[in-house]
Amino acid sequence: MHEVTPSASTTAGRVTGASHRDVVRFLGVPYAGSTAGPRRLRPPVPPDPWNGERDCTRHGAICPQVILPEGLSVFPDLSGRGRPQSEDCLAVDVYTPAADGALRPTVVWLHGGAFVSGSAGCPLYDGSSFARDGVVFVGVNYRLHGLGYLYLDELFGLPGAGNCGLADQVAALIWVHDNIAAFGGDPDQVTVVGESAGAMSAATLLAVPAARGLFRRIVALSGAAHHNLLPESAERVARRVLERAAVPIGDHDALAAVPAATIAAVAQQVAFMDAEELLVGEHAGVRTVFAPVVDGGLVPRRAIDAVVAGSSDGVDAVIATCADEYRVFIWGLPEPLRSMVPPPDPTAYFRTTERDPATVVAAYQSNRPGAGQLDVAAAIAGDAVFGIPAVRLLEAKAGRGDRVWAHEMAWPTPVLDGSLGACHGLDLPFLFDDLGHPGFVGPEPPQAVADDLHGLCVRFASGGDPNGGRLPPWRVYDSASRSVMRLHETSGVVHDPRAAERIVWEGTW
Repeated sequence: MHEVTPSASTTAGRVTGASHRDVVRFLGVPYAGSTAGPRRLRPPVPPDPWNGERDCTRHGAICPQVILPEGLSVFPDLSGRGRPQSEDCLAVDVYTPAADGALRPTVVWLHGGAFVSGSAGCPLYDGSSFARDGVVFVGVNYRLHGLGYLYLDELFGLPGAGNCGLADQVAALIWVHDNIAAFGGDPDQVTVVGESAGAMSAATLLAVPAARGLFRRIVALSGAAHHNLLPESAERVARRVLERAAVPIGDHDALAAVPAATIAAVAQQVAFMDAEELLVGEHAGVRTVFAPVVDGGLVPRRAIDAVVAGSSDGVDAVIATCADEYRVFIWGLPEPLRSMVPPPDPTAYFRTTERDPATVVAAYQSNRPGAGQLDVAAAIAGDAVFGIPAVRLLEAKAGRGDRVWAHEMAWPTPVLDGSLGACHGLDLPFLFDDLGHPGFVGPEPPQAVADDLHGLCVRFASGGDPNGGRLPPWRVYDSASRSVMRLHETSGVVHDPRAAERIVWEGTW
């Protein structure tokens, strides 16, 4: 019997996909046009229409980036290694039970990578497990580093250049709104799910007027709404990138002539070598020199401030962290790279506040008898970058009357003799119900944790409530109970975990 090739119509033309194990995949579907040449560092535009049917059975190109050699981390490769790189990279990967016009809940996935690396098409981000469970999954490629977040608004008179990557995400959401019904999805039941930089993006979208009404819910894993740069910091970063790339300020021809690979390499150098110098004061906790910029245009104000003022009223959320976020950035690196990376400085987050850093260190030390100085510094850094911003976003959303839930990845990976704990990114294989990564999760990771994390995300996207499955009853977060679901082999709710550590951050940025 001849198998029918799945196809769907988009606003730019028809596309064909492929079926695999009861999941239909449409890969590399353009949602915007090329950003090469005269479109570099400009807002995205709709894709050029095409005639006939476009073959969308293979992943498209990824945003130009530095692909680090294998073996530099226990982290699974999330880059799209081996794929072509191009500034014509704005495409989505759609996984659906069927392109049949049914109105299914839809997840829009924003990948992480510190805004300098990553792609939607890496093997771990295969959305088949979501499609298997009745959810249409859309992975988004967006511009990165100096191609996506180089603030040249004043230096080159390029308004919006500092938020091209975020503008790409808005364009992808518009594409979903206009097209996803043809792929079996419901444009009125969209949940944005992101991890790390993707979660920071999802939380920032809560403050973007252009994104209002394009999604109903967010799931933010290890990233919240504090991760925006103010123009003065973003301009310092841009000046350093231009300096390293030998581009004079205001020289548009020189900027256009720089190969994309050079911009990626220079941006990587700035991100890894210059962050401590360039990010000071209230930006110390951002920890990435490339991030959405409060440019007064796409992002009118810092996302957390906008949420407090009501910019995301009515958008429910699940906000999550890992119990030992920062440990992978220390113990997850092999020698000699580990010895080249300076240990986190717990005082850096308090230099522009009235808080005595020694008080903070003492509070963390008292909760960790016998912990070494580096362990304490890692715990403080993890809260500065991930934990406390998550609490602030939870409090802001709950304070507006939105339904918001908190959970924490608490299961520790046994790899590297257990030194990583429940580290940053450990939740990814469980979210995608893909536990075949023994170098990161060990040889026998608990399927129960995947059932819990993947299941709560599917239920939240499908009906707006993560409760169900094996999980015990899980209340919404509020300032009285501070209920947090701890995901472990036996998951359970705790109230105000590590309260003493949370309290020492009160009154800081």
